[in-house]
Amino acid sequence: MRKPRDFDAELQALTDKAKALKTKKQSQLGELVTATGADALSIEQLAGALLDAVRSDASRKEAWRKSGAAFFRGDGARARKGAGRNAGGASASGAGSQSSSGETGAA
Repeated sequence: MRKPRDFDAELQALTDKAKALKTKKQSQLGELVTATGADALSIEQLAGALLDAVRSDASRKEAWRKSGAAFFRGDGARARKGAGRNAGGASASGAGSQSSSGETGAA
């Protein structure tokens, strides 16, 4: 005869895992802001850049994705220089696109 499953324990384990993943993601996003130099922006500027990035068209997001990929490959100085031209938009989008694509966890 099979042992009955403890659904409450399984649910609690999944809840704990989800909470740990959320905490890790928040930590990685904070590290990304610091690594890109976006921590020099005010909170309002950073929030505005992120909101603008969310509303941007696909071609801009693709350019930002390439810049972010270059940053993670170690071409960070070149990627950061490009971010300055976009008034912080590239670094802000890098944070958003990396987290949504799951690449942040791989870095």
